[in-house]
Amino acid sequence: MKVKIVIALLALFLAACESNPPAPVIERGPQTSKPAPPTASSKPSAAKVTAGKDWRPDSYTVKKGDTLFSIGLEYGYDYKEIATTNNIAPPYPIQIGQKLSFSSLNAKTASAGTNPVMVENDDGVVVSPIKTEPAGTSTGTVAQPTSSVVTPVLTEPRGIREPYSLEAFNRKTVVAKSTEAKPVDTKPVETNSTDTKPIDDENLNWSWPTQGKVIANFNEASNKGIDIAGSLGQSINAASSGKVIYTGSDLRGYGKLVIIKHNKIFLSVYAHNSKIIAKEGQTVTAGQKIAEMGNTDANAVKLHFEVRRQGKSVDPAKYLPQN
Repeated sequence: MKVKIVIALLALFLAACESNPPAPVIERGPQTSKPAPPTASSKPSAAKVTAGKDWRPDSYTVKKGDTLFSIGLEYGYDYKEIATTNNIAPPYPIQIGQKLSFSSLNAKTASAGTNPVMVENDDGVVVSPIKTEPAGTSTGTVAQPTSSVVTPVLTEPRGIREPYSLEAFNRKTVVAKSTEAKPVDTKPVETNSTDTKPIDDENLNWSWPTQGKVIANFNEASNKGIDIAGSLGQSINAASSGKVIYTGSDLRGYGKLVIIKHNKIFLSVYAHNSKIIAKEGQTVTAGQKIAEMGNTDANAVKLHFEVRRQGKSVDPAKYLPQN
């Protein structure tokens, strides 16, 4: 009896399998998983790019009391550059309400100080773009592309640096001389890091323009520099290397004045001199005598010294070395 029951159940199971065939297998393409939401510790993979922009306006409207010299000092320009750009002839007259263009001067300054865009990736590696030129013929003319893709010719760098490995470090380089080959040790040569340090317009080597006691400190509201006491005829020296962009007494309150442009960021101002030694357009070095101390347009013998960063007066004490 039990055997018959087992046989009957087995028969029912086989019948059910025949009436319900297995589901067909469907081939599916590769699945793309949805990216996980960023966590607090994750950071975007986008590279960081920094670009600079000139702070000065593209134009300036002349106000009462302005002179071409004062405008140049205020915005960090050589007054002759402003005059040339705006077709103003000597003695450089300007009128209230006159609009002066700075746009070409700003573009010139930006192009003179433009560096390749530096990109920093997530690993902290700074990458600079490689210069390329279109492929050309032997005559120097640019070949016309046969397709929409133009293969660039690398012009920089001239050599490829092999990634560091112990094997590469210990490898000998063979240099051919006549018919003999002499191994040369490729041990790295130690160099001074300052030899390859890029020029930084913010970090000039400043020195004191003269010796003496500081009798008036910088005050943004009332004193745009520092005053240094001394004796009549005492030597006044360039505080850093640069180009003399103004000598004269056209700025009220400054007496006989010298202005030096050090780079696209900094100017220095030397006022109340008794005698001016430097000439406009002259290139001077740090410590070079440019004038003699005096009291022109002042109530005492002194040097009024200013540092202008992008045309704005800043405290010279922050740049000068400790006495």
